[in-house]
Amino acid sequence: MKNLTVHQKKQQKYQKQNIHTLSLLFAVGLSLTFVISACSPNTRDNTGTNQTAQTTETTNSSPNSNSIVVRIGYQKAATVLYALKAKGELEKVLKASGASVSWTEFPAGSPMLEALNAGSIDFGYTGEAPPVFAQSGGTPFVYVAYDPLSTKAEAIIVRQDSPIKSVADLKGKKVAFAKGSNTNYLVVKALEKAGLQYKDIEPMGLKPADARAAFESKKVDAWAIWDPYLAAAEKAISVRTLTDATGLAPNRGYYLAAKSFADSNLDTLKTVIDEVKKVSDWTKNNPPEVAKLLSPILGIDAAVLEIAEKRREYGVLPLTDEIIRKQQEVADAFYKIKLIPKEVKVKEIVWQNNK
Repeated sequence: MKNLTVHQKKQQKYQKQNIHTLSLLFAVGLSLTFVISACSPNTRDNTGTNQTAQTTETTNSSPNSNSIVVRIGYQKAATVLYALKAKGELEKVLKASGASVSWTEFPAGSPMLEALNAGSIDFGYTGEAPPVFAQSGGTPFVYVAYDPLSTKAEAIIVRQDSPIKSVADLKGKKVAFAKGSNTNYLVVKALEKAGLQYKDIEPMGLKPADARAAFESKKVDAWAIWDPYLAAAEKAISVRTLTDATGLAPNRGYYLAAKSFADSNLDTLKTVIDEVKKVSDWTKNNPPEVAKLLSPILGIDAAVLEIAEKRREYGVLPLTDEIIRKQQEVADAFYKIKLIPKEVKVKEIVWQNNK
């Protein structure tokens, strides 16, 4: 080292400077990576586990700078919106106005409403319970239409060999369901009818896949679930139905829009609803085709999906006073047992332009 020439010393100093510079660049790049990751569209499912919403965007070849991007949230099991995405008809209709569509998949309705609250989506579809929780939390949205679904499309089930013979026998038992979902409301009403309170059971908030695993391994005593997961369980597992939603819960679905989007994009929102209606009519009249479409996505046999499709109802309908009253009953029931922190008035956030 003592015998280094002046040239070698300069070269060594230059290399050290380069290494220092590269280190700084790496640190900056790493910091940017963390920032970008933090800004990615993450959602949290009903079990409290972070999940990344999967987003795909269909754009026109040369959209203008003022074009609208309709950001739609959907679930794989939400037949109509999934079919709308798969068929690509909405993109074709919106192309004339230079608009595009962005699709984001969610594992359940609750994280979808979280995304709507965060301003990440403009339009979506959920069951009757998630909007109540969202309204209670101050999410700015409006109900734009409803889907009748079916009271036969959700149920509380137990294993065939279970000693539980009725809903009344659920006292002190572990009951799995997705917290804040339609089946959450079904459980509340079923317990009420049986003379039990919500606190009489041990609620286990689990998304469908986790709930099925817990049910099959006997880690929970009963499972409240909706189609097509209900149909799949009936086919693959030896189960008994304690009750479905008949006489207990409407089990309706609702199409929702961010209030800002509904206020600013009236014509576009009407176009979206019109296209949803067309696909809804198609799915109603083509259960086998719908089953084949969903089967590879859900990993459920097409024959099982066809059973689920045939026992549900379809429609994209405006909210009547009676529908609003029934949805208010859902909200009142959740407030009564303190699942939501304050009373809400459903009629205050019903879109008035879908008449």
